[in-house]
Amino acid sequence: MDKAVVIGIAGGTGSGKTTLAVRLKKAFENDVTLICQDYYYKSFNHLPFEERKKLNFDHPNSFDTDLMVEQIKDLKDFKPIHRPVYSFIEHARLAETIREEPRHVIVIEGILIFQDPRLRELMDIKVFVDADADIRFARRLIRDIHERGRDIDSVINQYLNTVKPMHEAFVEPSKKYADIIIPEGGFNEVACSMLIEKIKGILSAR
Repeated sequence: MDKAVVIGIAGGTGSGKTTLAVRLKKAFENDVTLICQDYYYKSFNHLPFEERKKLNFDHPNSFDTDLMVEQIKDLKDFKPIHRPVYSFIEHARLAETIREEPRHVIVIEGILIFQDPRLRELMDIKVFVDADADIRFARRLIRDIHERGRDIDSVINQYLNTVKPMHEAFVEPSKKYADIIIPEGGFNEVACSMLIEKIKGILSAR
């Protein structure tokens, strides 16, 4: 049996990764399973909430990559998974899981998905989304305040103390593994169209 096509979309916070991933999902409708690295934050439920807030969520060790690799392998082999659910408001993994069905195209998106060689080896196409640092910070600020219940001071402090240094240490260097670099991600109409056509070509050849 042919394996599913796996597309990895990496890039810094607020770069446009999710926008690109959603556009691919819409382009292929029911043929796409979308998996976000954010689902796989480790469970720190044993720590008090105030301690969880101080954790470095932008370091590779914050993710349960073993589980993510295992579940991507299952999806690639057309096996369903029950992926974790993470709350950014509580900074904790929830008890519930969500069943994801295998599809012909699996899109993985996340800031550090190129950092682990086991994940890279599962990808047929690796896309790095590039965007100006000021734009990325502005998008993150808006998102974290409106979607994740943060205040301005906490977002700024987190960005300066962990997000920016971790981007420079891990995210930006992972760009070298990309097959394609797309400025502005899902907002880049030409690059999106070319990527969609490339995926169509791969699917039709299988």
